Amino acid sequence: MADGAPTPSAPPAPAADATPMIAQYLEIKSANADSLLFYRMGDFYEMFFDDAAVASRALGIALTKRGKHGGEDIPMCGVPVHAADDYLQRLIAQGFRVAVCEQTEDPADAKKRGPKSVVRRDVVRLVTPGTLTEESLLDARAHNFLTALFRAPAKENAEPSCALASIDISTGELIAASVRLSDLPGELARIKPGEVLVGDDMAGDAEIRRLIDEAGAAMTPSPRAHFDSVRGERALKERLGVAALDAFGDFTRAELAALAGLLTYVEITQVGRAPLLRPPRKEIAGSLLVIDAATRANLELARSNQGARAGSLLAAIDRTVTAAGARELASRLASPSTDIDLVNARLDAVAYLAGEPRLRQAVREALKAAPDLARALARLALGRGGPRDLGAVRCRHPRRPRSWSACVARRRGLGLPRELMGIVERLAAAPIGIEQSLAAALHEELPVNARDGGFIRKGFNGDLDEHRALRDGSRQVIAGLQATYADATGVKGLKVRHNNVLGYFVEVTALHAPTLTKPPHVETFIHRQTMANAVRFSTPELAELEARITSAADRALALELDIFAKLVGEVLGQEQALSAAGAGLAELDHYAALAELAAEENYVRPKIDGSLVFAVDEARHPMVEQNLRRGQGAGFIGNDCRLGEESGGGTRILVVTGPNMAGKSTFLRQNALLVVLAQAGSFVPAKSAHIGIVDRLFSRVGAADDLARGRSTFMVEMVETASILNQATERSFVVLDEIGRGTATFDGLSIAWAALEYLHEVNRSRVLFATHYHELTALADKLAHAANATVEVKEWRDEIVFLYRVVPGAADRSYGIHVAKLAGLPAPVLARAGEVLNELEKADGRPKPTDLADDLPLFQATKPAPGLSEPSALEQALGALNPDAMTPKEALEALYRLKTMLESEA
Repeated sequence: MADGAPTPSAPPAPAADATPMIAQYLEIKSANADSLLFYRMGDFYEMFFDDAAVASRALGIALTKRGKHGGEDIPMCGVPVHAADDYLQRLIAQGFRVAVCEQTEDPADAKKRGPKSVVRRDVVRLVTPGTLTEESLLDARAHNFLTALFRAPAKENAEPSCALASIDISTGELIAASVRLSDLPGELARIKPGEVLVGDDMAGDAEIRRLIDEAGAAMTPSPRAHFDSVRGERALKERLGVAALDAFGDFTRAELAALAGLLTYVEITQVGRAPLLRPPRKEIAGSLLVIDAATRANLELARSNQGARAGSLLAAIDRTVTAAGARELASRLASPSTDIDLVNARLDAVAYLAGEPRLRQAVREALKAAPDLARALARLALGRGGPRDLGAVRCRHPRRPRSWSACVARRRGLGLPRELMGIVERLAAAPIGIEQSLAAALHEELPVNARDGGFIRKGFNGDLDEHRALRDGSRQVIAGLQATYADATGVKGLKVRHNNVLGYFVEVTALHAPTLTKPPHVETFIHRQTMANAVRFSTPELAELEARITSAADRALALELDIFAKLVGEVLGQEQALSAAGAGLAELDHYAALAELAAEENYVRPKIDGSLVFAVDEARHPMVEQNLRRGQGAGFIGNDCRLGEESGGGTRILVVTGPNMAGKSTFLRQNALLVVLAQAGSFVPAKSAHIGIVDRLFSRVGAADDLARGRSTFMVEMVETASILNQATERSFVVLDEIGRGTATFDGLSIAWAALEYLHEVNRSRVLFATHYHELTALADKLAHAANATVEVKEWRDEIVFLYRVVPGAADRSYGIHVAKLAGLPAPVLARAGEVLNELEKADGRPKPTDLADDLPLFQATKPAPGLSEPSALEQALGALNPDAMTPKEALEALYRLKTMLESEA
């Protein structure tokens, strides 16, 4: 059972009065006591006993009764099979596991065993948050990982670590990695699994439970015995068909143990069906940019602060045209690389497509028709695929002259980048024959389910065509028979109808019924049913025809299903090449989308190397810039930022001051986002950018408490700051905003001062440090690699104008009261705040609150604070003007009046 959801109780023991069906239900339920049991009965999945009570509340459906058990009514509820996915989605979202129990025997065969025999049923699948494959249950543009977590044995003088193995069974992607225990929250935030498996020895660890819960995943305890490294190594070799795993990476024993727990759980939940596995990817420590969970949230990489995709960096840059391409983009954005060669190779691919607009548009146009091949193959392998999934293989990519493949192929000798050439080679290796076979076999329009039939083309199979002709010709035969009977009896209103109970029958009104029950027709028409307004009859001819039609329909469907199974077998026989082609299409879409983004948003290629430089010119915040454009406001004002030099000297820390609302936080965040984009292989929003590779990215921005863990806002701030100071290296990039503001002024200033010195002397990281403690600007003179910057503002009378331009220097004021005025604080409060501020600024040291209270009675009618006076007569007169309603003469007269008033005020 996924942790956190109500657990269904164990079923009752079978009572003496239990029917065979209830006895079967209780037997199956007892083997799946921790899951809700979807028990197939005809066109419904039924639930009984406690499952019915739990499910009816969770789904908001009616709770009814069916029969008795042990002398008491049996609670029951059910959902239609055709709508089961919707109900499954709601149950899974609430943390339930669902055992799907299907009929595994034809009812006709059950009857042969006796009139009271129950159709055999068995659980064919356990549905859990991490094992979804249905299109309707998944987000097409996001992965759905199932992750197994295993704590590695402790080593002397080494920080505790753990191994993670993750699989998306809807695509076959398999990943293994080892991380420090302190980095686990960030790793879970990066993978974002739907479900996390832990050994039952770890399930009671409150900290592990908390981390999994914060990652938004369901926790599922599994037997510790499943996490066995020898078992994992053997299972992986068998699934991959290899004798050694060396070609896939050097897996640690802890990683193999995590893989064992993962693959065992998949085998259990899929009831023996093996999902597709793409070659496992071993993520080597240090190969990815480490971003902790708090930083991911602060920078809104995949989700905005409101929890939605809209407003995030991912939403701002996503120009993909396929679901697989969107997943690839999201994966690379979540996992930026630290491999300089790999990053530059990816940038080469983007640059090539950015420089070839006609090719790029041809690629994107062709890809719009590309199906989600990875998920189609995964469903086929698990026996959940349908004709449309075969159609996805048939339509792997359009083969037209304007197809991207033809366009790219012509450029093979023209310096095609390594990444794009690899895609071309994978697609060239994909089997053409299977596509041709599927194109010959399948109709253009395909049903969702194979049992619906009608998906095989006419002419593909002669036997199928014969049975279809008989089945489909029955309408004409029945119409002819109806006309014959009507002529013979003289009853013009006679109809031949059909239902599932009587089959085919002749129906006449009660008025004409005597005609069929008297000679000469009584021998032909056999009475079957009398109704209020009609009487129904059967005939030997109808019975014979029905048998032939039913047999033809059943035989036609059986033939189609047999052809379907053979086609699936052919496809899965070519699965590896097809999976590689699907991955290539996803990568191509992702590269073309980043090139489109660069062209559309005027992004530039960053220079990526091994230096400690961060130098950008006119950099912009991607989300804010697009929001401003949508709001038709002023354009975004880009800013420069320079940290470090090739020689190792220069500024490493920039202390940024300036008023609230002036853009300090935007400046800090945009530079951190440039690091993520660049190392993810994307162009960046700037005029130019030179970024030395970053190993860890930290962002401490904003204020939030954690009351559930007993942490105040200041405590959360200090915990995050401690994490930065303990982990940042000279290759890290650190963004800090308002450290120390959550406590008393002098305490906060002291902490910020000490943290800044520590970052300079010990961590030696590239740092952007925003603060309202103007005293910290003095550190620029003291610390060799620190400098000051401020966000410019202009004052005009009692207003401030934000220029959103970051320039060298330090601010001498915070303009807090001016910002408070913009927020709408009452005028008396603003005036009083101005008076208190004046006294504080005049005081030598820290004045006592009692002195302020004695000297300045609350809200007395004193002279307003400087710069916060009521509007002048000139301002009032100016505000009263309505230029749109004035004639040129009136406007000129008004201008002279204003000039006269200005001169008199002067």
